[in-house]
Amino acid sequence: MSQVEESATVAENNTADTFENSRYTRNNPYLSTVVANRLLSGEGSEKETRHLAFSLEHGMTYTPGDSIGIVPENRVQIVAEVLAALGFTGDERVLDHYKFEISFEEALRTRLTIGKLTRSTIGQYAKLSGASGVGGRGYDELKMLCGPDNKLRAEEYCWGREFIDLITAFPGAVVTPQELFNVLPRLVPRLYSIASSQIAHPDRAETSVRVVRYDAHGRDRQGVASGQLGERAHVGEVLPIFLHSNQNFRLPADDAAPVIMVGPGTGVAPFRAFLEERQAKGASGDNWLFFGDQHAAADFLYEDQFKAMQSDGTLTRLDTAFSRDQPEKIYVQDRMSEHASELYAWLERGAYFYVCGDASRMAKSVETALLDAIAAGSQGTPDQAVEYLATMKKQKRYQRDVY
Repeated sequence: MSQVEESATVAENNTADTFENSRYTRNNPYLSTVVANRLLSGEGSEKETRHLAFSLEHGMTYTPGDSIGIVPENRVQIVAEVLAALGFTGDERVLDHYKFEISFEEALRTRLTIGKLTRSTIGQYAKLSGASGVGGRGYDELKMLCGPDNKLRAEEYCWGREFIDLITAFPGAVVTPQELFNVLPRLVPRLYSIASSQIAHPDRAETSVRVVRYDAHGRDRQGVASGQLGERAHVGEVLPIFLHSNQNFRLPADDAAPVIMVGPGTGVAPFRAFLEERQAKGASGDNWLFFGDQHAAADFLYEDQFKAMQSDGTLTRLDTAFSRDQPEKIYVQDRMSEHASELYAWLERGAYFYVCGDASRMAKSVETALLDAIAAGSQGTPDQAVEYLATMKKQKRYQRDVY
């Protein structure tokens, strides 16, 4: 999972399953050393995708399907810009969410979300005691971004903007630094699917991250966590992490059961972990991976490893869909449709079906292709295909990790 880059929240104690892991939570993370950070995407790729590995303390355990929680920090230069725009030094003392006294600079760097702007932030900002002091016209414009009647206008304004844009456009509202704890959301950890088997990598957890970078409204922007991992998490750096259990995304207990995995882009991360686990255990079950991205030459993540797994028999089938390598775009769901009869045959053999990645479009299209394959293979109706899939869900043979 990459990915949960801008929206992930986690339960404080919902980490991995052992007592040792419970020592480390979002509020008490483990200070891990970055032991690998390399570029996965190749020359000419439109994306920057990186492979990272983090050291683990003895006793910290995870299972394929779990995630690693990264506790991010805002960029120092953006914090400095916010302080300058607000007219504070950063040395001012504030109380954080747990009533610990820290400097305002530390609060902006480690406690508060000053990245992606939200309608809620605008609404709370307009309620500050000094908001009316931004000037008549400025205050009127600010108010026009507030309330349910102005939802679309506010959403349009928020797109591509950050807190620095708001306080630059409407300065003077903040009277005391402490007020911002009622304005800005809490800076929360980001979850990324673990891309490794601990049997193969006992002392580390690995993941795949797409670094989010873009230009909007005359500023260079980047994802809070992915930007940090992309440019500031050098080998040897120390970052706070924790492990997050996902009991609803697990390999079958039966090592002989066939497995079908659909993971385009960084959605392939947990399936690298699945395959490493089955390879290390000598599992006899067949494995079928559908992977897709834009270009085979630049975006085939873990290509060498997957092809080696094909050669040694770990990966029974590998079907790829590189959408931009031909005039007509081809996606993983199209490859599923091409092999619908064999896909259904695997399901009839008791195969477990997994999908990881984008929930809004990809996962829905994959489910549609899966239902079509079931209906065609069983010569049944669409309703009967839905019932078949419902049975798979009850048997935990259809699992999704989507975001």
